[in-house]
Amino acid sequence: MDWKLELITVPVSDVDRAKAFYTEKVGFHEDIDAQVTDALRFVQLTPPGSACSIAIGSGLNDATPGSMQGLQIVVSDAAAARAELLQRGVEVSEVQTFDWGSFVFFADPDGNRWAVQQLPRRG
Repeated sequence: MDWKLELITVPVSDVDRAKAFYTEKVGFHEDIDAQVTDALRFVQLTPPGSACSIAIGSGLNDATPGSMQGLQIVVSDAAAARAELLQRGVEVSEVQTFDWGSFVFFADPDGNRWAVQQLPRRG
């Protein structure tokens, strides 16, 4: 049996601001934006090439906006990812290289923190 992680809820305080950040600045694709009820708005966004999406919205859960730490995306080239994020207006760290990969880091407007990892070459 496969167990696939396909959706992670990211708590935000302003859905429209967060949606604009993730789609216009980070480059995620908008899959769904539905006002389900007066109290529930569901927005699903997916990074290019990813099988896992994020959900932002209102009424999704009780988590504090900005409380997600350690969200991680894997890319083939951390320097190129950094350059793309900078070009799109995202404040992103310098490339940091460790034995377990090269990373850049950024946060959304609420402070949810992301790592972008380039895996090290194997063997």
